Amino acid sequence: MQMRKVYNWQLGRKAAYVYPLGRPKKQWAIIFDLNKCISCQTCSLACKTTWTSGRGQEYMFWNNVATKPYGGYPLGWDMGILSKLGLQEWDGNKYIGKTLFEAADKNEKILQHVADDRDWAHPNLGEDEVAATIERGDWIKIPHRAWMFYLPRTCGHCTYPACLGACPRRAIYKREEDGIVLIDQSRCRGYRECVRSCPYKKSLFNVETRISEKCIGCYPKMEQGEMTQCTTNCIGKIRLNGYVGTPENARKDNPIDYLVHIRKLALPLYPQFGLETNIYYIPPVHAPVAYLEQMFGPGAGAAVQTYRNIRDDQTLKGLMVLFGSMEKILHGFKVDANHAYGYDEKGNEVVKVPITEPMYIRDFYDKKLNAYRHNTP
Repeated sequence: MQMRKVYNWQLGRKAAYVYPLGRPKKQWAIIFDLNKCISCQTCSLACKTTWTSGRGQEYMFWNNVATKPYGGYPLGWDMGILSKLGLQEWDGNKYIGKTLFEAADKNEKILQHVADDRDWAHPNLGEDEVAATIERGDWIKIPHRAWMFYLPRTCGHCTYPACLGACPRRAIYKREEDGIVLIDQSRCRGYRECVRSCPYKKSLFNVETRISEKCIGCYPKMEQGEMTQCTTNCIGKIRLNGYVGTPENARKDNPIDYLVHIRKLALPLYPQFGLETNIYYIPPVHAPVAYLEQMFGPGAGAAVQTYRNIRDDQTLKGLMVLFGSMEKILHGFKVDANHAYGYDEKGNEVVKVPITEPMYIRDFYDKKLNAYRHNTP
């Protein structure tokens, strides 16, 4: 099939895509700090109780959290497509291997991995399993010999979506105002090409309605200037939701741009797929860099080092405490010696957070209340 050429900044080159798709006015994006995720699944439940509690949606998790390296939902979703893609080579920050569109057979639009029904049956299979056997007498060493980390995932609302490119009905579209990818269910006929084609397996089929469904980026909340359900309900405060620009248009005061483009601390998930996904991850510092580079690209090692030195970086340290501190989308931020500030689209201050939590030491005996504070914080 004849493909168009589109510029993919995550690959550092032009790449093949089905349509000559332009970029939206704004692009929805989300950042996850994998060093803080505890796999409590609060995000999964917040999403499910809001959007997928109906008939035919029982197996659907638009948001899920898996344990890497072995877990995944559906099972083996990443290994299945990576093995088909073959060797994925980088030359510095430029990807010189093939993307999923470039590796497809001549009669196909995109290279596909189709998950078996059984692969969808166990959302938590592999949870908390580590990458090596723990022997008697083992102790923690850095880097860890036996490691694991939690990987939360939503739809990436990709710049060049596989689901959109594969749909023969053109029932899938990307919103101009915010880049969120949606399915027009009045046009969908349940051919499931989107389910087969999405390498992240975030397009799903409803067996009751016989049409496909997917994460909607909580667009009703985004339209009100609020972050997604999975972001605002995160107990670990690992998420930041907002809008990302391109490298040449990145703003230093935009928290998403700052982490993705300026500091390159937040990295895309499997950029070699060629979709220019818009979910970004701060890599875990305790996992092998080679594994992280396969998952997040060649910048993983530098990102780990930046995170290790964050205590000496006032701006980054301040920005990180803004994660999970408010429900409103932050369009701007500022950090001074003591506080981090967040601003809405109009420049109004919506949050002010101390960079270091103040400590108050109170007397053991309170004369005014005639009370002892033994063991009371």
